[in-house]
Amino acid sequence: MQTFLYARVSSAEQTIGHQRTQAETAGFELDEVIEDAGVSGVSTKFSERAGGARLLDKVRRGDVIVVRWVDRLGRNYEDVTETIRAFMQRGVVIKTIINGMTFDGATKDPIQKAVRDALIAFMAATAQAQAEATKEAQKAGIQMAREGAGGSSKYRGRKPTFDRDQFGQVQELMALGHNPSSIAAQVGVPRATVYRIKDDPAKAAALLESWGL
Repeated sequence: MQTFLYARVSSAEQTIGHQRTQAETAGFELDEVIEDAGVSGVSTKFSERAGGARLLDKVRRGDVIVVRWVDRLGRNYEDVTETIRAFMQRGVVIKTIINGMTFDGATKDPIQKAVRDALIAFMAATAQAQAEATKEAQKAGIQMAREGAGGSSKYRGRKPTFDRDQFGQVQELMALGHNPSSIAAQVGVPRATVYRIKDDPAKAAALLESWGL
């Protein structure tokens, strides 16, 4: 049995290092890390990504796939649910770092199966909804940055203490009901940053845009 970490970031400028750190901090002993860098979880299906296709080829019955959360598998409802079920049908277990969820196709109990499938549907739907919310915040942020630019020499303010991936992570964890202190610890940003993103996501996105992050 092998344990794989699947890590994905949507921008080539971002790194998967923090996802590995989170997995190891959570107690997972990883045999291999498979990543997709600069790949959208919305527009590119799991099986069409280089890392996703590699993982599909490598895993065997009894293996474990670790992901930070289901949004790393994708942000499209149909794609995420189909991917998880395909792995479970092959006897592969999926575990999430956030909330410590386990998706195992081995159970035969109808109640457990119903609860499991409902959780898969809920988490996949939440991943897609959060992607859409983040996209809207980024659109608003871009517009704010353009309207407030006035010229390339205009003072941009202090460089943000978060990047675009962390911005998305904070929003995801807020949607899951995590408190600011917990989010700050999991994402690796100051608690004040969490509150700034929570209180005005468009302004936070505008700051990222103005710095080209």
